[in-house]
Amino acid sequence: MKIFSKMNIALLAVVCLMATTASAQMSDSKAKAWVNKGEWRNGFKFKLYTGLDNAEFARQYQSNKKYWDEAFAFITHTNLDTLSAGKHVIDGDNVFATVTDGPTKDLDKTGWEAHRNYIDLHLVIKGKEKIGIMNPANAKVTNPYDPAKDVENYDVNSVKGDYYTEEPGTLYIMFPQNSHRPGIHVDGYDKVKKLVVKVRVAR
Repeated sequence: MKIFSKMNIALLAVVCLMATTASAQMSDSKAKAWVNKGEWRNGFKFKLYTGLDNAEFARQYQSNKKYWDEAFAFITHTNLDTLSAGKHVIDGDNVFATVTDGPTKDLDKTGWEAHRNYIDLHLVIKGKEKIGIMNPANAKVTNPYDPAKDVENYDVNSVKGDYYTEEPGTLYIMFPQNSHRPGIHVDGYDKVKKLVVKVRVAR
């Protein structure tokens, strides 16, 4: 009887584990389907980078739809080629953009950063640059989180990360769990014009 009970418990545990895994997979699958369906686009034409966290994007968008719609509308309806360098307010402290137009850096002159209060939307307007993206959970902190600047920095040697070549037409979205290493030089592109839109994080 005891052996039978133990077997039942073990079987129940396996079934629960399988159900939990299936649920998680379904959740991710639904999020990806939602992103691909594109109801959030409202005329937004740019591609999303292949490493996007679909589930987090869906959660953040649905929690702060107004902010995201404002961000996408700004990108869609602004002449980015003539947009001046500097800060551009979209919705007070909730959504704003910064444009940079200048040289990139060699890899060893760049560093990892992550934010807690804002999500970064990176879009290269002219030129190309590389960006590294990684989960900072296991990274060594070099500069603790600064609330005034909303930034924390990490040791460049503690985590390798994944690297992408940013070019016009593709939007990169970095959530708090996506530490990033932007502004890395690509041969043949000494100067890059880039837009970064900040969207407040939904808790």
